[in-house]
Amino acid sequence: MRALICGMAGFAGTYLAEHLLQSGDEVMGTSLRGTWPAGVARSVIDRAPIFAWDVRHPLPEQARRRIADFAPQAIYHLAAISVPSACGIDEPTEEARQVNVHGTAAVVELAGGLASRPRLLLASSCYVYAPVSPAQPTVHEDSPLGPQRGYGKSKLLAEHAVQAAAQAGRIDAVIARAFQHSGPRQSPQMILPDWASQLTAGGDEPLRIVCRDAYLDLSDVRDVVRAYRGLVVDGKSQTVYNVGSGVCQRSGDLLEQFFDVAKCRREIVELQPGRRQHPIADISRLMSHTNWKPIIPIKTTLKDILEYWQQRSESP
Repeated sequence: MRALICGMAGFAGTYLAEHLLQSGDEVMGTSLRGTWPAGVARSVIDRAPIFAWDVRHPLPEQARRRIADFAPQAIYHLAAISVPSACGIDEPTEEARQVNVHGTAAVVELAGGLASRPRLLLASSCYVYAPVSPAQPTVHEDSPLGPQRGYGKSKLLAEHAVQAAAQAGRIDAVIARAFQHSGPRQSPQMILPDWASQLTAGGDEPLRIVCRDAYLDLSDVRDVVRAYRGLVVDGKSQTVYNVGSGVCQRSGDLLEQFFDVAKCRREIVELQPGRRQHPIADISRLMSHTNWKPIIPIKTTLKDILEYWQQRSESP
């Protein structure tokens, strides 16, 4: 399969490129600057050409011809501002609208104009759902929508753009609502890399965490990108899928596991105490429509993240 990844240099994009190549696919991708981040394997860089496209602006004609000649059979749209705190509090920032909403419309336009008629997968988010309660945290794809923050609102608008084009027959598309996921190379703006970067920084300063009592659905990014490919191959057109672990994890328990893996402990400073309930995925639709299931234990994810940050701390 020939696959185009929009946002290939992002956290999940690099792992998706690696997985697609391992699966025998041909891969091409775009990113904001057209360059790879540090840490990506040379075998991926050499086999997956990448070029610049700022999705806030029209695709340059030379790049459009290059993609048309490649004739992708799949487009994975991962190009987005994916750090919720960077997308606005109550409403999307202008940049979030330009990237997450208008950028999606630009990718839809690209997909609809290709003679190869690729399947488009939109990487959306669990934060398009309405708030959930501790008593009923699990959401299925038909659960009420109602994002409260700018990030979730921008992703729901992106979904609407994809769904409208698919219903009009202009594209073939599936939507993957990804729940929280982590792994090596993720930004320390996210919870597990934040802890790992502090633990490996040296010294005995207290570990600063946001909250011990956040309840969330957390997956390994390598499981998530396997699900993305599975949906392109076997997912049903115009269908939404939750992509998560289906398991509710407490942040304080994850931290204890992190200490066990690191074989050290730190005093903890909790910055924003209180219970926070994030949505938990019902993944039965995904598992029934594809042969996918999560296979990477959370302890493996923690170990790999910690090793990555230890290597970073030891590098000049």
